[in-house]
Amino acid sequence: MSTRTRKTAAALAATAAISLFAPACTGSNETAANDDPNKDVTINFWHGWSAPSEVKAIQDNVARFEKAHPNIKVKVTANITDAKIQQALRAGGSKAPDVVSSFTTDSVGKFCTSGSFVDLKPFLDKSKIDPAKVFPKTLLDYTQFNGNQCTLPLLNDAYGLYYNKDAFKAAGITAPPKTWSEFEKAAEKLTKPKGDSYSQLGFMPTYHGYETTPMHYASQWGPTYFDAAGKSNVAKDPAFSNMLTFQKGLIDKLGGFKKLEKYRNTFGDEWGAKHPFHTGQVAMQLDGEWRLGMAKEAGATFEIGTAPMPVADDQAAEYGKGYLSGTIMGIAATSQKQNAAWELLKYMTTDTDAVVAFSNAIHNVPSTLEALKSPKLKIEPGFETFIEIAQHPKSNTTPAQADGGAYQVTFQDFGYQVEKGSVKDLKAGLEKTAQQIDTDIAKAK
Repeated sequence: MSTRTRKTAAALAATAAISLFAPACTGSNETAANDDPNKDVTINFWHGWSAPSEVKAIQDNVARFEKAHPNIKVKVTANITDAKIQQALRAGGSKAPDVVSSFTTDSVGKFCTSGSFVDLKPFLDKSKIDPAKVFPKTLLDYTQFNGNQCTLPLLNDAYGLYYNKDAFKAAGITAPPKTWSEFEKAAEKLTKPKGDSYSQLGFMPTYHGYETTPMHYASQWGPTYFDAAGKSNVAKDPAFSNMLTFQKGLIDKLGGFKKLEKYRNTFGDEWGAKHPFHTGQVAMQLDGEWRLGMAKEAGATFEIGTAPMPVADDQAAEYGKGYLSGTIMGIAATSQKQNAAWELLKYMTTDTDAVVAFSNAIHNVPSTLEALKSPKLKIEPGFETFIEIAQHPKSNTTPAQADGGAYQVTFQDFGYQVEKGSVKDLKAGLEKTAQQIDTDIAKAK
């Protein structure tokens, strides 16, 4: 599994800060690459993976690429953050990256509009690659902005429901909940209060709970973040008010915000063996496909079940969908070796065997349509759930914007106030939030 930092509140806030304050790079989105990719050349590839197994998986893929392209040598630098990427791209020079991989899909809007990464369409056209036939639509949505395909997907994260089958059996629950009303009942049944705490909590609903961000919740109501004119839709689309209302109601039914937060503070690290789902402190967990391997490696003593997250009761026909995100790859506009860089990016993102091998190595969901159906893909019990979520036509993501992830931080900050009970007029609060989002995006543009 990938142990990289996911979309926690801190990660989102950092992304927003980077996106808002990073000035436009000196590169251009006009593709005027004239380097000869058949000549001997060395290119720099930066990525964010840091765990030894992940770094090895990248190196293995690069080694396969170099064997197929003996004239192109790849110098790989691991554990790179978006902040370091921005600094290097502003500086340019021979030590700057030619190819970049980022975990932060929220940066795509800024990468595209600032000219940090080149538009890949001319390269795709030259290679006769139709991205709509190679990648799932949702992945294409989060790798482009306003028609500028400045990045491509490199593996995929699908979010679903993990549940403790032993706890379900003890509570008399025979199947994972499919709607939010069913989920609420299951969470209550699975919750065992113990004084001012719990011996077991059905589900940790607060937004600081691991992966329970407003955006991950909202995906199950089928939200539309922006209208046709590009204005924030959070006050107009009932998906957002319905989600906020449900989440606040669940908090109240499970013991209240203060009691839940006190219990949350007893949890172990999200990426360690003492994660609350591993230890049985919570019976259900919203999480990505990587959690399956982590829970098994941590020695969870119960049988683990996986399923899609529930959907709104009036959208029961869409059960099976989920929130999608993933890693992105782009070519630095400052690179003088863009044609050679494209060969590496093309190989890692579109070669079926390369994508499958990387997926098998780090237990993330493949990012191409062919790789998702490849007989070489290793699908352990429970993992198939996430393969299906990744292919569900109603699965969705948070769209790219010119302000990077700032609009998500604004909405999330409002969510924090709602769950604490500080918001007395939800409609007015959402309208104010929408106005702030529109103002920030106008400034970013």
